[in-house]
Amino acid sequence: NLFSTWLSGESKEANKVKKDTPVMVIMGNPPYSGESVNKGGWIMGLMEDYKKEPGGTEKLKERNPKWINDDYVKFLRYGQHFIEKTGSGILAFVNPHGYLDNPTFRGMRWHLLNTYDDIYIIDLHGNAKKKETCPDGSKDENVFDIMQGVSINLLIKTGKKKKGTLAQIHHFDLYGRRKFKYDFLEHTAFEDVPYQPLPNVEPMYFMTPKDFKAQAEYDKGFSVKDMFGIKNVGIVTSRDGLVIDFDKTTLVKRIKSFFELPAEQVKTKLGVRENKSWNIENIQNNNYFDDSFIHEVGYRPFDIRKIYFDSGFIERSRLDVMSHFFRGENIGLSLCKQFKSGDKYVHSFISNQAIESSYVSNKTSEITSIFPLYLYPNDKTKRNPNLNHTEIKVFEKNLSLPFVAEKQEGNSSFAPIDVLDYIYAVLHSPNYRDKFKEFLKIDFPRMPYPNSDTFWQLVEIDSQIRQLHLIESPLLNELEVTYPQAGDNIITRKLTKTNIGYEPTSNEQGKVWINDEQYFDNVPLIAWKFYIGGYQPAQKWLKDRKGRELSFDDIVHYQKIIKALIETNRLMQEVDNILVV
Repeated sequence: NLFSTWLSGESKEANKVKKDTPVMVIMGNPPYSGESVNKGGWIMGLMEDYKKEPGGTEKLKERNPKWINDDYVKFLRYGQHFIEKTGSGILAFVNPHGYLDNPTFRGMRWHLLNTYDDIYIIDLHGNAKKKETCPDGSKDENVFDIMQGVSINLLIKTGKKKKGTLAQIHHFDLYGRRKFKYDFLEHTAFEDVPYQPLPNVEPMYFMTPKDFKAQAEYDKGFSVKDMFGIKNVGIVTSRDGLVIDFDKTTLVKRIKSFFELPAEQVKTKLGVRENKSWNIENIQNNNYFDDSFIHEVGYRPFDIRKIYFDSGFIERSRLDVMSHFFRGENIGLSLCKQFKSGDKYVHSFISNQAIESSYVSNKTSEITSIFPLYLYPNDKTKRNPNLNHTEIKVFEKNLSLPFVAEKQEGNSSFAPIDVLDYIYAVLHSPNYRDKFKEFLKIDFPRMPYPNSDTFWQLVEIDSQIRQLHLIESPLLNELEVTYPQAGDNIITRKLTKTNIGYEPTSNEQGKVWINDEQYFDNVPLIAWKFYIGGYQPAQKWLKDRKGRELSFDDIVHYQKIIKALIETNRLMQEVDNILVV
């Protein structure tokens, strides 16, 4: 009883301080949880301020701003509320560094800048999810045993700042091994940290260093999302194992079984799960098998599969865009709005089919969008370019050429495919990717308007890249990669660090083993490591077929993938010889 009485008194005194005493300092290491369960009305009401565009009046224009609801963000808002209430104070947190430059957090950043006078940031990096390294390429380690990079943040409000002005950001990057970071933090006084003052630049208000001179040049160009009339992210089936397959015969058999088996056997034999909005018996009673629903779908780079595209089976069909690939011949630019994997922009590809949402990357933040080149009316008659007339007028002026809806012989006019090839060529410029990578991380690409001196040269190079990526290029008829050993053709190698599929031989060449007896030979290391989006196609294509027997067509297709990657690397250098950025 004596102990409980003392504890009760301590609690009352603490609550009195929290409720009645002005809060001057809030410090700590708040919890990190992207899928936060703390959804009380009071804090969620405060969080609405962070879910607005900079300026605080317009709703944030994001498809899914859920990451703003992370617990650490709520604690930042919690602290800000009490310091604003007091009129002055310091908030000192160690928390994930994602808010510093994630586009979704732009409203939050503006709100913090509007409240505080000075913001000091020591970015400790160590983000394993982004595969961060030191600027010199050496290993960068997290200060904690977690994958998220973190930062030390001191946000100071004196109450003296004029209303309407924004805080001054003081930023410092700390890379390296964990021990090096510990030593630096232990032996460096706050005032001795070599902070870099950062400007407040709209509309993103980044709290990390950016090359804003490059931004002025970048912003002069046109946005891909403005060039195309409609776009959408790829298909989400929520049941790929049911409706997508490598082989049409297998897919047809499985879908027919779905309709023939009792619901319980569908669950056990086909591995199909139900949810609140999708019931097996309802689908069976209101749908039927129809062979016309079988289509091809771009599943991963160089990996075209079969899909049973019945809207009753598909969670998010994106039919407004995908229908234009089912109705006739089409081609689409496949891009990620943001990229977070790695430090290089490689997140562009192409497809002449509808695409699955992870076509270019399987990371949630890098969901793939597709921009169809043509739109087909419902009756599948004459197709129309899906291009912005205003932007095409600028092309016409710069090129002194008329625009035509369909490609004609010669270069006396330009067509939609030429516009696409120009865009795709620029996206494959290593110089362009490097110079503007900070801006490519946050939105769909912007690129320079064409000029008559280089336009057709870039179009010609990209027509080759485009055909390579669609496995249509005549260059793919000459294959250097061999497959010399007979066997069962079944992929058993795990292609991991403990069971490496790639064995270097000489001159940057190697063997790719699929099992203990068979391999692809003369595979260049550059092709093996080549990235498209979040994937290394030379590895991903094999990994996805683990345990499967490769057919003759599969073997030839893989040889063509390697050739396509080799030639893409070569042609990218040619783009840089022409394009000046």
